[in-house]
Amino acid sequence: MSPSAIFDLHLVLGYAAWFLCFRTYLWPCLRAMDGAQAQRAIAVLHSFRFFGLVFLLPGVVGPGLPPAFATYAAYGDFAAGLLAMLALLAAGMRPLFWLLVTAFNLVGAADLLIDYYHGVTLNLAALSGQLGAAYAIPILFVPILMITHGAAFYLLLRAGVERKTALAAS
Repeated sequence: MSPSAIFDLHLVLGYAAWFLCFRTYLWPCLRAMDGAQAQRAIAVLHSFRFFGLVFLLPGVVGPGLPPAFATYAAYGDFAAGLLAMLALLAAGMRPLFWLLVTAFNLVGAADLLIDYYHGVTLNLAALSGQLGAAYAIPILFVPILMITHGAAFYLLLRAGVERKTALAAS
């Protein structure tokens, strides 16, 4: 099997495994929490995105990893992680908390989509060996990040609809 096929298979199976885990264990818990608690739980996971800076470390990643991928992936993850940490720190200040929750989800989801775009256009699957030790990030970490961004957006939209319904009923 070619490195590209293995990478693509790993990526698909990473999504499948995380989706099954999320649907079975995480989603029921998140849905049972109030909106702020659920967003805080998601932010805790995303606060570890500072680890994306590893894409810039020589010796961890190979010299053939395209800078156009590595730089965007590293700094996009770093920004999303910092915003998630700030959201956690602002949990007691609700307007700021919700602003930061929205920001880290928008920045984080955009980062992942841009990274996918760069990955496809630069044929990252064929260069996957250049990811070195960072290979685990797109295979094991990115799928749960993308899934939880989807959940966070759903919960944000659901909360907005519930607020509008409550206002209309009053």
